[in-house]
Amino acid sequence: MKGERKLKRIISLILAAIIMLSFTACAKPAEPTAAEAPEASAQEEKKTEEYHIAIITPTLSTSEDEFRGGAAMAVKYSGMVKHITLPENFETELETCISTVVSQSDDPLMKAIIVASGQSGLIPAFQQIKEKRPDILTITAPIFDDPVMMSKYIDLNLDTDWVQRGITIPTKAKEMGAKTFIHYSFPTHLAKPLIAKRKDMMKETCEKLGMKWVEVVTPDPQTGSGPAAMQQFLREDLPRQVAEYGKDTEIFGTNCPMYDVIIDEALKLGFIVAEQCCPTPTQAFPQVLGLEISAEDSTNYDKINDMIREKVKEKGMTGRLSGWPVPVTIFLPEYSVEVAKKAIEDKDFNVKDTKTLEAYAKETMGCGVTFRALEPEMDNYYVMIMESIYY
Repeated sequence: MKGERKLKRIISLILAAIIMLSFTACAKPAEPTAAEAPEASAQEEKKTEEYHIAIITPTLSTSEDEFRGGAAMAVKYSGMVKHITLPENFETELETCISTVVSQSDDPLMKAIIVASGQSGLIPAFQQIKEKRPDILTITAPIFDDPVMMSKYIDLNLDTDWVQRGITIPTKAKEMGAKTFIHYSFPTHLAKPLIAKRKDMMKETCEKLGMKWVEVVTPDPQTGSGPAAMQQFLREDLPRQVAEYGKDTEIFGTNCPMYDVIIDEALKLGFIVAEQCCPTPTQAFPQVLGLEISAEDSTNYDKINDMIREKVKEKGMTGRLSGWPVPVTIFLPEYSVEVAKKAIEDKDFNVKDTKTLEAYAKETMGCGVTFRALEPEMDNYYVMIMESIYY
């Protein structure tokens, strides 16, 4: 009997052990330790954090490139980026324009407001945003207000280095083989300080490089018969100039409609066009070369540039025409959204460091650019030159 009791006791102990092991196996995992919990919580917060970026542009009919740039980013970052347009009658509806910009700060999730309108009068909007929501990152890409005021009330200002092109364009033309530089403009343009300053820099640079400088004044499209008279003058004058100075002549005009004639005549006469006044593959090239660009390829600049290059090669003009690979009016709005997104998500990203901005432009936009401060004391107002594309 003793043996039986002992055996029963042993069996009971074994059963109890099995039950305990089963219970332990089904138990919930241990909670994270105090050291582990904050990290897990931070990761979860990062996954679920939501914020908004506003990109404000003119309407499609007012300024196509800026509008398309803003619209493209709203598609790329759907739900995060909000694309808002300003009233078409900017000058007469300035107060509405200002309130449109300011109203974006009413969104509690708004982290950045970008304005890419190329217009002036919006400083009050940024002053009000800074008063209401100093936490919001503000960027212009660009607007044309007083740079000192912009630097004071806006976190980051981006624009093209229009004046510096008075050096870069003649320098590039010289590298492309130009011996003469001809500058076409008209009175109302030459009265603009920026254009006058750039012209003076072009002349000075040509003299330093040993290039002959020639200045030609065309009929004024803003006071006369419109662009037609100016274009007809160019059509007649360009052959005369090439006959006198030869094919190794750079032609530069200060007005966009000039390039329908300039590029067309370049393909016939063989002179050099280092850059348009607004360097972009979509100005004059498609029309003059008869490119058939589908709607879906309208912003595929790699493809458009390849099409231009092929047509230029057929004309025997390889290396005689150049520009920028992407319209700056597309580049700046899109790049500004990328910068805002990066700055919001990475607190170590320094929007006031030119090398950081240059590297990030190459990473996100695929374009090499060079930034410099508009004035030495302005650490948040940067102007840029884009790398060239040679056809």
